[in-house]
Amino acid sequence: MIPQKDRENLKALFASGLAGPVQCTFFTQQQSALAAPGVECEYCKETRELLEEVVALTSLVSLDTHDFVTEAALAKTHGVDRIPAIELKGKAKGRVRFFGVPAGYEFSTLVEDLLDVASGQTKLSAATKAQLATLTQPVHLQVFVTPT
Repeated sequence: MIPQKDRENLKALFASGLAGPVQCTFFTQQQSALAAPGVECEYCKETRELLEEVVALTSLVSLDTHDFVTEAALAKTHGVDRIPAIELKGKAKGRVRFFGVPAGYEFSTLVEDLLDVASGQTKLSAATKAQLATLTQPVHLQVFVTPT
């Protein structure tokens, strides 16, 4: 899924930019020969392939794959209520989750998030960090993207 030239660029970026390990937890649905309406997972296969290619580019990113249906309790503890779902965990104290396939423009977001999560740092301005430090309750932020 990732062209060879982009793989080489990503390898170099990860070699110089990943400050530590990142755990990537992927919730999917096992493929079945039978398709039942409302049960199938659109883009699970593509998301798995994409993640496997990314993980193959560096030893600092690991991938744990779980079945959303048979491991429903685990999915719930991760706050996963739809698939495909990706959770990134590294040095940062929070977690980053993606729902859907991070393809197209969203792929660059996935790459940037891998770098940020690995270091525990972001490129937010000092003013934004100061404002966020004043929060007294957990915040649940969602960003919605539509394919074009």
